[in-house]
Amino acid sequence: MQATVKTFDGATRSGSVFLDDGTEIPFDADAFDAGPLRHLRSGQRVNIIMTGERITYVTLSTFPLPQPGPDSA
Repeated sequence: MQATVKTFDGATRSGSVFLDDGTEIPFDADAFDAGPLRHLRSGQRVNIIMTGERITYVTLSTFPLPQPGPDSA
């Protein structure tokens, strides 16, 4: 799923994104640290993975998302 970064705090490694429908969803340091990024800025397009209502992975839209393993079915 794609989103646009609204906020990012480098000290806490957390922030929020806007979905394309305008919904704002926060993400925490665990979601940020799961990906390969060092920093984000407002307005960047990102790919996210959600588990339920929670973002669990954030990366730039130009980076591939991790593929689910065989045990994640």
